[in-house]
Amino acid sequence: MPYVMRDNTGKIVAVSAIEIESAREWVEEGSDDLNVFLLDMAMGKDAVDTTAVRALSESDQAMIRVVEDVVDLLIAQNLLRFTDLPAPAQEKLMERRSLRQALSPLNWSSDDEGVI
Repeated sequence: MPYVMRDNTGKIVAVSAIEIESAREWVEEGSDDLNVFLLDMAMGKDAVDTTAVRALSESDQAMIRVVEDVVDLLIAQNLLRFTDLPAPAQEKLMERRSLRQALSPLNWSSDDEGVI
């Protein structure tokens, strides 16, 4: 849970693992602002393109779904057994499947014959 300090333009200029007087604002790990700050620090730059960071983050989300689909395809074609995956990978895949099902109130199936 990182706490941050911002300059007068709103840019993150310091990060703390604990809340201190100069860093009281808590930000979500993985937020665009925090990612920009961390990239700036890692690359020794003062201005990482926030648009590029946002695009990379969105691309990561799309790639996650691609990887899930590839795993499902390999399992369906009996080229991979779900149980061959490491336990943490199994847990993450099952959690994501469960979340997708919970967020999908409409379960379309061929038995419905197009009737809503």
